[in-house]
Amino acid sequence: MEDREWIARFAAALGAPAPTDAEYEALLALAGTAAHASARTAAPVSCWVAGRAGVSVEEARRVAETVTSEGRAAP
Repeated sequence: MEDREWIARFAAALGAPAPTDAEYEALLALAGTAAHASARTAAPVSCWVAGRAGVSVEEARRVAETVTSEGRAAP
């Protein structure tokens, strides 16, 4: 089963809409930011935190990039 089909089935089983193509790509970008700034496990958990916080994926990615930049600047 392809990834988007699985996600659509998972969303339906949870009673939620599947992400649009744009949302899907934004989630992958957020996950990529988290995974490249930290351990790979940060990718799925960052997406969970964004959902839990109720912010848009775009806002979550902006915050993730800020956190990443601040982490690079720390001694």
